Amino acid sequence: MHYELSTLPNGLRVITDAMPDVRSVALGVWADAGTRDEYPNEAGAAHFLEHLLFKGSERLSAQQIAESFDAVGGRSNAFTSKEQTCYWARLRDDDLPLGIDILAEMVRHPAFRQSEIDSEKHVVLEEINMNEDDPTDVAYEEFSAALWKGHALERPVLGTKESITAMGRSDINDFWSRRYHAGSTVVSVAGRVDHAALVELANEHFGSWHRDESTHDHGPVAVEPRVAVRHRDTEQTHLIIGGEGFQRGDDRRFAFGLLNHVMGGGMSSRLFREIREQRGLAYAVYSFRFPYADSGGYGVYVGTTPNQTDQVLHLVEDEFKKLIADGITDDELERAKGHVQGSLALNEEDPNSRMIRLGREEIAGQDHLSLDETLARYDAVTGRDVHDVAVELLTGPKVIGATGPHEASELEPFVL
Repeated sequence: MHYELSTLPNGLRVITDAMPDVRSVALGVWADAGTRDEYPNEAGAAHFLEHLLFKGSERLSAQQIAESFDAVGGRSNAFTSKEQTCYWARLRDDDLPLGIDILAEMVRHPAFRQSEIDSEKHVVLEEINMNEDDPTDVAYEEFSAALWKGHALERPVLGTKESITAMGRSDINDFWSRRYHAGSTVVSVAGRVDHAALVELANEHFGSWHRDESTHDHGPVAVEPRVAVRHRDTEQTHLIIGGEGFQRGDDRRFAFGLLNHVMGGGMSSRLFREIREQRGLAYAVYSFRFPYADSGGYGVYVGTTPNQTDQVLHLVEDEFKKLIADGITDDELERAKGHVQGSLALNEEDPNSRMIRLGREEIAGQDHLSLDETLARYDAVTGRDVHDVAVELLTGPKVIGATGPHEASELEPFVL
């Protein structure tokens, strides 16, 4: 086994990946709570809560939390997604008990002082302002809204200025009370760690927590051709065109990963070579994918001069058609396998990458494949498998999310 997993009597799970040759640990406390789990009056609460937990508990102030990590050379932060929230710390192995103590105190006993809610509300509003000043971020938000319109995955992680301004202490406390409990929490650690000792620590700090588990409103997505544009007089048009991808547990995700690399996953990819290297139409062009429990997405991002938008979209469209008609070459398949497998091997050298992989898989209920098992799954992918995925995905309905000096009607021909 490349990991050890234990479940406390109250349902909290502890999972470890031992790396005896390092002298550090990466610790994550994962909550099965994300943007998709918010009620209408809680829009942005998952991310706001992530901020507030660092403001302290009745026992620890924000300054004490920061000073405790600083005193041992540790680092701590958190991130929120549409489906999970993770509070993490990087520490020397001997300081793991300190990290568990602080993160458990933060997660289990937040103070929610009104003065700190008010001050942190301004911080979150500034983060939203920063996001809105980044046209790439805006294009991603418009793409998500277009792809998952009417579905829980449509919601922006940060919420909106209106929802954050209106949010009160009771809204935040209600979200925390409903989503944070032992049965929906995972503690993951990678690095120089003794599993049995960690289980004892977790039981000490989390063992008395109530057991409740979280449920989710999962359901099918009805993707329709759609264009969402945030009109701005910018020097570049920022475009994302794509459609629905595979759910996170789909066995075709390995072939999908190779297709993504060939299409736009690196400097040797088709879209990078065609749009940037040969034609000079963009500085940034790449493809991406993201999987969730009940849906997924894929897309191609391009930033280009507004008068070149049609040309760029035609080139993306042409590349989609070639992949649908012919798939990828044997050479492309081997290069993609080499790239993905090499990247996976390099990530295994980093305790933080291993902690995130283990924690994310466990909180999502996915199988924990070892590096060798994962490499074997990629090795088994054939050119036919990749072609089948291209046909399945690239012939489906498409949406565009964009920001720039355009109207939606100008871009609609590329999705209809």
